[in-house]
Amino acid sequence: MEYLDVMTDAIRIDGLTVNFGGVHLFSDLTLAVAHGEKTTLTGPSGSGKSTLLRCIMGFAPCAGGNVFVNGENVTHQNIWQVRGQLAYVAQEPELGEGMTRDALTRPFSYRINRRLAYDEQAALRLFAAFLLPVALLEKPAGALSGGEKQRVALIAALLLQRPILLLDEAASALDNASKQAVRDYLCARDDLTILSVSHDIREFALSGAIANMTEIQQETPS
Repeated sequence: MEYLDVMTDAIRIDGLTVNFGGVHLFSDLTLAVAHGEKTTLTGPSGSGKSTLLRCIMGFAPCAGGNVFVNGENVTHQNIWQVRGQLAYVAQEPELGEGMTRDALTRPFSYRINRRLAYDEQAALRLFAAFLLPVALLEKPAGALSGGEKQRVALIAALLLQRPILLLDEAASALDNASKQAVRDYLCARDDLTILSVSHDIREFALSGAIANMTEIQQETPS
């Protein structure tokens, strides 16, 4: 394992290059997100914003460079250990079969999360914070609207109590009131490090820390 200095960033990307599906996305990309920081990642469509989040999770192959999470160089050997520090919410989350409550409790049956316990009261507090009616818990997950699915997926991620949250357009389907409620909650969580992808920072940004994909690499995508 490779470690940075003890005063490390929560996420550090050093010289990352990605060619995905025969397409060159970005080269020599560098980014640092400090502990507790909320950074919004923006840039034109196709610039690799979502792929960068997938690289951090170990879901996408990298042609060069390194990804560090809490000072640890992410490799195939330690990826499951690293994922135990990360929670990821996709733009179009898959909540699985069953009721909404099942979508919240199911992650706790996975091997990586078996040391954790589902907290019903914490879930109810998050439902209230995100302007969701409690009755949704007994509604089929597949019947939820896009905005409801996004908020439920975010709640499921938060219940895992991971220190780093990766959001891929995770508020794109929310109305203005719901966006504000989610933003207020996340901004108040000083213990959370968040890297959030947003196509339009006027719509959803968690702080003034903005990273543009065209500015954090030495070469522009071809």
